[in-house]
Amino acid sequence: MPSPGPCWLFGYGSLIWRVDFPVLATRRAHLHGWTRRFWQGSHDHRGTPNAPGRVVTLVPEAAAVCVGVAHQVEAATFAHLDRREQNGYLRLAVEVALPCPAARVQATTYVATASNPAFLGAAPLDVMALHIHRAAGASGGNAEYLLALDAALRRLGAADAHVARLAQRVRKLRAAAPEPERRGTSHGASR
Repeated sequence: MPSPGPCWLFGYGSLIWRVDFPVLATRRAHLHGWTRRFWQGSHDHRGTPNAPGRVVTLVPEAAAVCVGVAHQVEAATFAHLDRREQNGYLRLAVEVALPCPAARVQATTYVATASNPAFLGAAPLDVMALHIHRAAGASGGNAEYLLALDAALRRLGAADAHVARLAQRVRKLRAAAPEPERRGTSHGASR
């Protein structure tokens, strides 16, 4: 549990672009030794139990650096985040680098490991892109999540090759075929 008072939250997915909680400060942040991958199933926000979507999680990779944001929040914010970041995600304490001004801080992030029942794992990019193109849940289309993340990373100056390649493939699918019917209208998301 984060200690009472202000603490840091590391966001690498929708916690970059969908901030639906009070924030005291936000800074660009780097997490060493982890990479972002669309390997987690979403049965709640971007898919359904019978047709889960794909959302990001962090996967250990020694030489990797995952660029995201660190939000300084009050510890009470985690009650809301624990409801939002469910479906296989656990809190993890990590050390993130804040580049400007340079500092290292302890932060909490949400990670879905391969041991959780919603974990989908790796697949060829074209297979993942088609999966994302077709999936939708209570929070909207899975493609919307991917494209919002890709745009947020570009605004942050932190384009991610995995996310960018998936986004490019999904844009081509959207241009070639009508969008699937979207279920739900809320805007919740994961990570």
